[in-house]
Amino acid sequence: MKRFCGSEFWNDNLTLYTDSPDLTPCFQNTVLVWIPCIFLWAAFPFYHFYLKQNNKGYIVMSILNKVKTFFGVLLWLICWLDLFYELGKSRVQHPVNIVTPLILGITMLLATVLIQYERLRGVQSSGLLFIFWLLALLCAIVPFRSRIREAADKGVTDQLRFTTFYIYFGLLLFQLILSCFNEKPPLFSSIVTDPNPCPESTAGFLSTMTFWWFTSMAIKGYRNPLEDKDLWSLNKKDTSEIVVPTLLKNWETEKAKVQRKNQAVYSTSSNKVLNHVDGGTEEAGVLLLGKNDTKQPSFLKTLLKAYGSYFLIGSAYKLMQDLICFVNPQLLNLLINFTMQKDAPSWWGFALAFLMFFCALLQTIILHQHFQYCFVTGMRLRTAIIGAIYRKSLVITNSAKRSSTVGEIVNLMSVDAQRFMDLTTFLNMLWSAPLQIILALYFLWQYLGPSVLAGVAVMVLLIPLNAAIAMKTRAFQVEQMQYKDARIKLMSEILNGIKVLKLYAWENSFKEKVLQIRENELKVLRKSAYLGAVSIFAWTSAPFLVALTTFAVYVTVDDKNVLDAKKAFVSLSLFNILRFPLNMLPQVISSIVQASVSLKRIQSFLSHDELDPNSVDKKNIASGCVVTVVNGKFSWAKSDPATLHSINLMVPHGSLLAVVGHVGCGKSSLVSALLGEMEKLEGEISIHGSVAYVSQQAWIQNATLRENILFGKPYNAEKYSSILEACALLTDLEVLPGGDQTEIGEKGINLSGGQKQRVSIARALYSEADVYLLDDPLSAVDAHVAKHIFDKVIGPEGLLKDKTRILVTHSITFLPQVDNIVVLVDGSVSEMGSYQELLTQNGAFAEFLRNYALEDIVEEDEAIELEEEEEDFREDALSNHIDMVDNEPVANEARKQFIRQISVISIDLENPKKMSTRKRKCSERKVAEHPPDKKSSAQKLIYAETTETGRVKLQVFWEYMKAVGPVLCLFICFLYCCQNAAAIGANVWLSEWTSDTAVNGTQTETSMRVGVYAALGLTQGLLIFVTCFLSRAYLMLKASQMIHQQMLQGTLLSPLSFFEATPSGRILNRFAKDIDTIDTHIPENIDIWMRTFWYTASVLLICSALTPIILIVIVPLMMFYWWVQRFYVATSRQLKRLESVSRSPIYSHFSETITGTSVIRAYGRQNAFVLISDKKVDENQKSYYPGIVSNRWLGIRIEFIGNCIVLFAALFAVIGRNKLTPGMVGLSVSYALQVTMSLNWMVRMTSDLESNIVAVERVKEYSETETEAPWIVPDKRPPEDWPTQGKVEFSDYSVRYREGLDLVLKNLTLQVKGGEKIGIVGRTGAGKSSMTLCLFRILEAAAGEIIIDGVKISEIGLHDLRSKLTIIPQDPVLFSGTLRMNLDPFEKYADEDIWKVLELSHLNKFVSSQPAGINHECTEGGENLSVGQRQLVCLARALLRKTRILVLDEATAAIDLETDDLIQSTIRTQFEDCTVFTIAHRLNTILDYTRVLVLDKGQIAEFDTPTNLIAKKGIFYGMAKDAGLA
Repeated sequence: MKRFCGSEFWNDNLTLYTDSPDLTPCFQNTVLVWIPCIFLWAAFPFYHFYLKQNNKGYIVMSILNKVKTFFGVLLWLICWLDLFYELGKSRVQHPVNIVTPLILGITMLLATVLIQYERLRGVQSSGLLFIFWLLALLCAIVPFRSRIREAADKGVTDQLRFTTFYIYFGLLLFQLILSCFNEKPPLFSSIVTDPNPCPESTAGFLSTMTFWWFTSMAIKGYRNPLEDKDLWSLNKKDTSEIVVPTLLKNWETEKAKVQRKNQAVYSTSSNKVLNHVDGGTEEAGVLLLGKNDTKQPSFLKTLLKAYGSYFLIGSAYKLMQDLICFVNPQLLNLLINFTMQKDAPSWWGFALAFLMFFCALLQTIILHQHFQYCFVTGMRLRTAIIGAIYRKSLVITNSAKRSSTVGEIVNLMSVDAQRFMDLTTFLNMLWSAPLQIILALYFLWQYLGPSVLAGVAVMVLLIPLNAAIAMKTRAFQVEQMQYKDARIKLMSEILNGIKVLKLYAWENSFKEKVLQIRENELKVLRKSAYLGAVSIFAWTSAPFLVALTTFAVYVTVDDKNVLDAKKAFVSLSLFNILRFPLNMLPQVISSIVQASVSLKRIQSFLSHDELDPNSVDKKNIASGCVVTVVNGKFSWAKSDPATLHSINLMVPHGSLLAVVGHVGCGKSSLVSALLGEMEKLEGEISIHGSVAYVSQQAWIQNATLRENILFGKPYNAEKYSSILEACALLTDLEVLPGGDQTEIGEKGINLSGGQKQRVSIARALYSEADVYLLDDPLSAVDAHVAKHIFDKVIGPEGLLKDKTRILVTHSITFLPQVDNIVVLVDGSVSEMGSYQELLTQNGAFAEFLRNYALEDIVEEDEAIELEEEEEDFREDALSNHIDMVDNEPVANEARKQFIRQISVISIDLENPKKMSTRKRKCSERKVAEHPPDKKSSAQKLIYAETTETGRVKLQVFWEYMKAVGPVLCLFICFLYCCQNAAAIGANVWLSEWTSDTAVNGTQTETSMRVGVYAALGLTQGLLIFVTCFLSRAYLMLKASQMIHQQMLQGTLLSPLSFFEATPSGRILNRFAKDIDTIDTHIPENIDIWMRTFWYTASVLLICSALTPIILIVIVPLMMFYWWVQRFYVATSRQLKRLESVSRSPIYSHFSETITGTSVIRAYGRQNAFVLISDKKVDENQKSYYPGIVSNRWLGIRIEFIGNCIVLFAALFAVIGRNKLTPGMVGLSVSYALQVTMSLNWMVRMTSDLESNIVAVERVKEYSETETEAPWIVPDKRPPEDWPTQGKVEFSDYSVRYREGLDLVLKNLTLQVKGGEKIGIVGRTGAGKSSMTLCLFRILEAAAGEIIIDGVKISEIGLHDLRSKLTIIPQDPVLFSGTLRMNLDPFEKYADEDIWKVLELSHLNKFVSSQPAGINHECTEGGENLSVGQRQLVCLARALLRKTRILVLDEATAAIDLETDDLIQSTIRTQFEDCTVFTIAHRLNTILDYTRVLVLDKGQIAEFDTPTNLIAKKGIFYGMAKDAGLA
């Protein structure tokens, strides 16, 4: 080295043992110059590769760029100036003077080239160059000082070198400053177009490393609560459109690969078999494959391929962090050494203190980068999984759908995707934890030798214990998930059928069922809390037990072993490092196990069978026929028996085919088969052209009415209004508060059945398809509206006359006008032909017609005679003519938001039979008026979910404390305090012990020291155990049980209007997510918060006690801490709220999609729906991402405070080293090293707790909703057998939907004698269904009374009232469970009674054919019964209750005439002596009633016997004429 430099390389006396240290010139000219150069050249290849991969477009040359390049060139020139100056000398003195400037010059050239290369690749701020300039500058500081000192001592010897060095130094400083600034974004990047881009994409290197770019949001969030519009757009690479396709592409590849392998396995296995068996190959092959040889495609591999590489960057950061964290214990060792040597130069101490600080700082920055990468990976995983599941759910077969209910699939999206997200954070611990453990043990061995093994033994013994606990906990978790699934499924059904529960007064039965499940769930939670307490006890005591055994063994093995401060506290700080990986390992393992369960669930869902897109052939087609089915055999699942067999159909272009048959004969199945929704077992189907589909139960989206009709097609005003007119929707638009901009609630809740159906028909019309599949679209509308729609839309004169139409119908009226009729019997075609042909064949169809035709088909000529008088008569009748556009009631009336201001509508639907009249009216109306645009007045039905803003009120914490018990809360705080006192005691005792002076190389009293140390430590452990046991397993679960019960009670007590304005997804979210938070997260948060709070307090206490001067620093640091924390908590809490509010729409939209998959597929709108879903996920991630970053932002700032505490603890220890024992120094610094962690956790927990306690607030909100009247009024209970006669009296009765709205019924006064049959008719909005709702007190009176058998119904409890009335509602609602449960949830009746009513309701044939009989399981919503069968079940319910008063609400909608007749006759015979109110649908059903009540605008227009009313020629007469009955 001397020959190379001309001086020595290193000199201890010059550098270390002196009060003003310096480095030798040789060291300065070699190492210090070369370090930055080596760094840049080593990093360059990797960086170049990275830039080649990520090209962001080029950046235009800016002033900043020019200046940087100019300085780079100058630096290069200066280095070469030095080089040439040296070469120019006659003889070169030392090689170093040539080598160093040469290396430096080439490196500066590389840096300058990099500046330009980065510009062309769109890098706005270079991290690599920033680190390079920083290193170069730091290395130049030492020569900077040396040269000035030398010049001061000896004067300047080499002027050129002296000058060039300072210019070089100045340029480096400029370059460093310049590299902190940012270039403009690249040309054509999305940032330019984005209205609110995320500043991260333009942030500089420093800003990225410290997350400084987030500060603007933190400030904004502190000033005002954040709102949606304040959120930045998602980074392009995190959006669904980038993330999901990546995953899907890899998944498809994986599936293809596995398929190839399976085929290979199959072929080899069948070859083997061939040698033994002849002919039986296939079965044998299947048998072989049956032994689980078929490989499933692995979802894990797919995830790794898609996101592994990005995640690895995070892993690299983790590796660096792991290595750096072991530097501080070594520095602590040197620091304690330094305090022992009283004569050491004091700059050593200061240097050590600052080194500790910088190490900690570097560790902080690296750790948070690692977390950022992991969290972003997790976020992308979630987006991808949700996207994949959504896309899959659009294509799975029906049998697959049956195996996973909507609730389960939503759980895949919410819970399972979330688990993956949580796992990514800890996944690196799998290799990092063992690495940290090995390194810690290695360093411990250096200090304590073999005694460390004793400590290791304790750790190893604890592992199986924890593993056992983790396994058990997991088992409990799976069990709890099952209960939770069941509970949510039940809740979901309760919410879907809430109207029925209220009308039947069944709330208590279902409440008991929910509470039963909840009780089981809490039992499981309680068990896992016991385990949790044991586990926490084991883990908090672990580091202590390890230290105790190690120290005890160390001092007892050999008397000469002295436990001094250095050994004790350096070991303690190493044990503290050990604590984290040991704590994490079991957690990681259990979360990996959890994620593996989720992985299996997702994998099996994604591997479900998909519908075969080619089952319906869209290409080749028999000449002239648009729809052909040849020899079709179809079932709902491959394993099921065929539902339809030997189907042959040919539908020529432009013809109308009607499909008729009894309930459950396979009419809807036929339509499904044509849509390709069923499994095609054999045969061929082909359809030519696009398809429009109207399902039997209309599927309506939660969007505006117009959006529902357009269904993604562009708006065309003329076409749109002609369609509205044809579908008889204009009248409804005038009733709806916002016209066609009215928002329609979930499942079309604020439309009546008929309106939904007509919207569905309008949607089909608007789509302008070639083939129309109409599944019984006319059943839900009134007879004359059906007529209107048939004439205007479906029939030979309708808008669709040139299209091919297949119509499933129960209505005979229209059959003469169709081209062909197919009669289905038990899943096969029994007859087919035109109306006349079938009549002449005299088969089953003709028989069927003869029975029912009489009442439905009316002679045409009668109508013609009336035409003339009609002309004059109509004008006057118009004013009070009832528009029977729609008679469907409850759903329509009960919309609390709707203002009924119905002007007299001179509608052109007067008389669909008489074309001329109709045409005349049309011309008066100026054909195809544009629908009224009532945007301005549009009232929202569903208000956005309220998010509380600002700080969580202390009230909420108080509510939770009240639920737990205030005295017990204080007691628990006291226990935490004691446990910390014990811990401090143990450490202070250790510090005393290490300061014991050694006599003859041994310490006396070791056994006493060990004993007390052990006692203190174990006390701490026991206290922790007791605290956890008490709080987690006992108190907090009690609170959670109470809170859930209150919410359930509150929800069930809410009036119906509450459910109409609140989407069920939102209520479910409270029962699922929020209750889960209260069950598991809040107790955990409180526990960790208490532990960290007391720990931080004890650190500050110890440091202040030892070096009181530290208080000067701690006070401002704590103020900064408090300030950062307030900023963070305000912002983070609001972000969490926004995130949870934007989460429910993902699931609402998802469950909506699942119920409408067949419609979405029929219209080919899958891609549009996928985009909507993606957008909703992105919206959600938009608030989730700043939430992650806020944690990083906070972490870096808080840990900076912790690092400052370390710095000052060390500095003051150095300053006061003469007064402090080494034990004291060790104690205070090793405690300070731990404070960072606990400060960080404390803020995080404060924030988590504030965010999670919101769950209590949200749940409370639903337990305090406005309730309906009490269910039972004890002192006003009616007699057991009330009502005996069934006499109903309305006296001056008025009602409105809500305060401030107009009256819906005005001053009704009428008496109905017991046993009378009353038909109620009137136009939409006349108040028909309001009247029935009033009987049940779903609506409460505004004035007047209803008296039943002398009892005022407003005075008795709701259950007493509702259980004595019976209603057969419009929509048949069934719950999943047995058929028996659906009929009799309280189990009041014997089986014989139930069989009897099944017989009366004509279901006994169906039920007795089921293997389980009356215990036949109904699926969710009764999906496995046809709509007609469901309606009959509702009839059976009514027969079973057999009360004196029966209300029939349009109960004959979806039923064929035969069944309808059966129902009517059943009602006539079985309810002979009862009072019956019927909201009439087909007038012929009420012609033999005692009296008919005609309502108009909420008042009684006419009330008399049907014959009298027809004779009066009033409103009823007009209606009867319309229906062809007068």
